Amino acid sequence: MLRQIWSLVEDAQATMILNQDDPSLVEWLLNQLREQRSLANEEVEIISHYLRARTPLIREIAATH
Repeated sequence: MLRQIWSLVEDAQATMILNQDDPSLVEWLLNQLREQRSLANEEVEIISHYLRARTPLIREIAATH
């Protein structure tokens, strides 16, 4: 699942990532992940927390692409 998340980040357009506020970015990534797999409520909470904690890194990756 972590590979899928980071693959989504790398494949996304940088402007899309950089132009969203943090909650919108987390929600967008969750929705993208949900399109690829079914997520239980507990998984959504864990992944949301993981993404919120790594938002600066996600933005840094987007800025360098």
